[in-house]
Amino acid sequence: MTTSSSERGVSLGMPELPAPAYPDDVRARLEADAREIIARYPDSRSALLPLLHLVQAQEGHVTRTGMRFCADVLDLTTAEVTAVATFYTMYRRRPSGDYQVGVCTNTLCAVMGGDAIFEELQEYLGVGNGETTDDGKITLEHIECNAACDFAPVVMVNWEFFDNQTVQSAKRLVDDLRIGRTVSPTRGAPLCTFKETARILAGFPDERDGAVEASGSAGPASLVGLRLAKGETVPARVVHPRDGGPHDEPHGRAVHEPSPTEHLSSHDAPQDTSASDPAHPAGPTAEEGE
Repeated sequence: MTTSSSERGVSLGMPELPAPAYPDDVRARLEADAREIIARYPDSRSALLPLLHLVQAQEGHVTRTGMRFCADVLDLTTAEVTAVATFYTMYRRRPSGDYQVGVCTNTLCAVMGGDAIFEELQEYLGVGNGETTDDGKITLEHIECNAACDFAPVVMVNWEFFDNQTVQSAKRLVDDLRIGRTVSPTRGAPLCTFKETARILAGFPDERDGAVEASGSAGPASLVGLRLAKGETVPARVVHPRDGGPHDEPHGRAVHEPSPTEHLSSHDAPQDTSASDPAHPAGPTAEEGE
């Protein structure tokens, strides 16, 4: 005697319906932008990455409709587009917040307090990794190295740097973002929303007044090695211990006193980072094995 699939508790399911198309006015606008992007490349399929940013700028994440649009304008299959969209972590696959708050938990940031910041923000915001707050403002995630180890621990908001963070400063940062208060990155362009960031990443000009000029470059601590390689003389600097204890200054050497506007690394103590905050130690709180 044979049994049916339903009797065996197996559900074959229904095939997923094709993704809906964009409304005509939205599609017309996106097609005009897509033509501009595609014209930059000798091979049209090379435009796929910026096109995915373009559709992400439309809805805040890469939807099935967005992937269908990319496939249509590039003459690709939706499977080819999906393979790329799911490979790169900068493409969100579900609704995201206005501000993507990424806490670096790679080695140096982690030991300098990144792990403590990420753990505290999850509890403070009531979300897990990759989840969004109920008000749609913040998506929290842990991220890999941002190549800013000399400013550890680093938090990024929509890919702009917030250096030398502590648990408390990170909590103030997300509070300000949620209430709409203007916040300024440690270095880099002024903040804009995630959708606006996605459009810029698609290759369109940042039309905000002063944004391009403010984008700047790496911080001074990151550029010391480059300056030395070019034969420039880097002023000597005596770094005071974090605990403020006694120290010996080199005999006959001028001590460099940084100006208030000079942006120091978190390793140029004394800086108020999690490593120097007794209430939020960066290291383990219990001996191994306990």
